[in-house]
Amino acid sequence: MQELQLGTFITNPRVRATAQTPEVEGKGATPAGRRSAPWLLLGALAIRRQLTRRMAGASSSEKVFIGVDFGTSGCRAACLDSNASLLAESSVAYGDASGPECWREALCKVVKELPRRESAAAICIDGTSATALLCSSADGHVLEGPLMYNFSCSAAAVQRCRAILPNPDHTAAASSSTLCKAWEWILQGKAGPGKRLVHQADWLTAQLLGTDVPSPGTDYHNALKLGYDVESLQWPDWLKRSEVAPLLPEKVLSPGETVGYIGAGPASWLGLPESCRVAAGTTDSIAAFLAAGTSQVGEAVTSLGSTLAIKMRSLVRVEDSSFGVYSHRLGGDPLQWLVGGASNTGGVVLRKVFTDKALKHLSAEIDAEADSGLDYYPLPCKGQRFPISDDNLEPRLEPRPESDAQFLHGILEGMARIEAASFQKLEELGAGRLRRVVTAGGGAKNPTWCRIRQRLIGVPVESAEWTEAACGAALLAMKGVSLLGALADQK
Repeated sequence: MQELQLGTFITNPRVRATAQTPEVEGKGATPAGRRSAPWLLLGALAIRRQLTRRMAGASSSEKVFIGVDFGTSGCRAACLDSNASLLAESSVAYGDASGPECWREALCKVVKELPRRESAAAICIDGTSATALLCSSADGHVLEGPLMYNFSCSAAAVQRCRAILPNPDHTAAASSSTLCKAWEWILQGKAGPGKRLVHQADWLTAQLLGTDVPSPGTDYHNALKLGYDVESLQWPDWLKRSEVAPLLPEKVLSPGETVGYIGAGPASWLGLPESCRVAAGTTDSIAAFLAAGTSQVGEAVTSLGSTLAIKMRSLVRVEDSSFGVYSHRLGGDPLQWLVGGASNTGGVVLRKVFTDKALKHLSAEIDAEADSGLDYYPLPCKGQRFPISDDNLEPRLEPRPESDAQFLHGILEGMARIEAASFQKLEELGAGRLRRVVTAGGGAKNPTWCRIRQRLIGVPVESAEWTEAACGAALLAMKGVSLLGALADQK
């Protein structure tokens, strides 16, 4: 497997400051390490990204790259040109109760809304981490599930899972891990010959390849919570000896690696050319990281969506399931890791109380440099997973002041304190010192929240020009195609 060096070139210089920030030591320096030849073209390409979209009159024959993000609250698509300029975006909302047919319908809707899709050179899909299905290994039909990203498995499944793990801090030890979900199906008697565990992104990728097509495998980002060894890039022996082994994906690919061409049927109903390559996917939080753009160790991306997810570049792989902390392989030379976790706080808390219009209006009334005087811990319901792991932690949103603006002020501060505690926990666990935060997701559009976060976190907080994970998936599609082209040119 040709590993795609995600750590060496995906830097998005198109970020705008949301508050006056001091210079950060080392900011703008060239990342340590070297770039192999296939990435030189892409590195230069990333640097040349434009702040504005291409003019509508651009040549329709120019190749474009499509990324599709299946997040916690909806599906979004983005279309980039060969200069990595954003041409168009589309979206459709759905709820946690959605399933495979809903996903397929959403995929169709968002892609068909994109102009110039008939010139697509590649497409890549990301999905929520640890959302899994049990599918037929022969034709890919869904047999069980999905068990969603936030599904907590039974005590029996968690016990069986942890019994085979090499250490208690393993990423797969969490009750919502994909490995625990595999054990859930085994204990329910639903696993057996001819069945495989398939991640959300894997299943959707298979839909692009044709009808009745089994999953082509998974990517090593999605495979992490299933127990895949992302350092040696192989399934570990302890997992291959377990009862889970028959359910494991047959192949594990590098994110962005080409898995095939779009099938005739999907090409027809999506309006894509049959020459369009299908790239192996990634998780929604990593796609958001790639879209936001960072280049230095110590820089982080916070994705402010329905939940709050953070990822920080580090030279150290940190794993601690007791705090919900885990590391994804990023790549590069020296090898970099994305260390982070996800909190249950986030936009879902705000949407329970305020409309989008009210959020915008009330945020304008808040003095971001002043303290609200409220000590809130905003959660949508009982339970927190990061920076602490406590299934019984209750949300704290009282006392409620008469002023809605002050109430919102307190909630935003509470979320910012959770984010600050998350970065502090990463440093305590060895990930290194935080230097800068780039913000992705819908919350990045709220400048008041960003200023509050900068005050409480204590480092520069910026908002990425690209705030949607779909743009990261599109970059990944572009990278895979460009790698193949660069390698072909060398032959």
